[in-house]
Amino acid sequence: MFYEDRQIFYRHHLRPNLNWKQHAQTIAGGHGKGNQLNQLNCPLGIYVDVQQQSIYIADHYNHRIVKWKLGENTGQIIAGGTGKGHRIDQLNCPTDVIVDYNNKSLIICDYGNKRVVQCSLENQQDKQVLISDILCWGLILNENGDLFVSDCWKHEVRRWRKGSEKEGTIVAGGNGEGNKLNQLNHPTFIFVDRHESIYVSDWGNQRVMKWMKGAHEGIVVAGGQGIGDSLKQLYYPYGVIVNEIGDVFVNDHENHRIMCWPSGSKEGHIVVGGNGQGEGSNQFNGLRGLSFDVENNLYVVDVNNNRIQRFNVDNHEK
Repeated sequence: MFYEDRQIFYRHHLRPNLNWKQHAQTIAGGHGKGNQLNQLNCPLGIYVDVQQQSIYIADHYNHRIVKWKLGENTGQIIAGGTGKGHRIDQLNCPTDVIVDYNNKSLIICDYGNKRVVQCSLENQQDKQVLISDILCWGLILNENGDLFVSDCWKHEVRRWRKGSEKEGTIVAGGNGEGNKLNQLNHPTFIFVDRHESIYVSDWGNQRVMKWMKGAHEGIVVAGGQGIGDSLKQLYYPYGVIVNEIGDVFVNDHENHRIMCWPSGSKEGHIVVGGNGQGEGSNQFNGLRGLSFDVENNLYVVDVNNNRIQRFNVDNHEK
């Protein structure tokens, strides 16, 4: 539907049985809230490019997408940044961003404009609306180039197959707001594995749901025990990624920690954070996006500290 054929297929997977250093490096932002090129204002979704040379950041209240090369002190505006608005060259509170498999364009959740837009990385004038009338929060491509988007207005996740599909197909939720196994409550970020199972941060239900391909209801794979800070609970989950054996990693926003629920477990454990709200290198002040690179280092959006943190793999952890 939206994407050119990939010349080279590239995807990396989070390996199992990893540990991360408990103190992070700030790789973007960290200079207070603002709109300068060394600042962010409520960053949400991130995308780590396949070459590990830069990350793309949905800079929510600056209404822009910023490309930040690793090791540099400032970012570059790639999309938006011309003020809040609904023109095709403007964004309104973007929440997530990904790069297509050709590395030729961005696909953006333009949340405030209730649309998904595509912006060429080769031609600044080449922009188009892909999907309209959708309060999109998170999006991801699978290995076939199909696009999955969460809609926190309709409490569902839809899939657009690569080709001519116009309306998309509901693959999770779609049965109204609620806490039943066939419902979602304001879904945010999503992850799709190689079997096309969809993992959804079910924000309003304090849980992560797994919807297997073709399923009519989901399975609770993390949380679902109400709001709280025990190891069985989440408090407004956001970013989610899953490793090769089905362990679920999720940003536990109000508990200022990243949790891991081993596959099939009823309880999680703290991966990083959990040291109270703060600005330290082992602390967070709210969490949003979560990603990783080919070396399996974790990238975390520390939203209220207006920075992106990287936790390196600890190869010496016993």
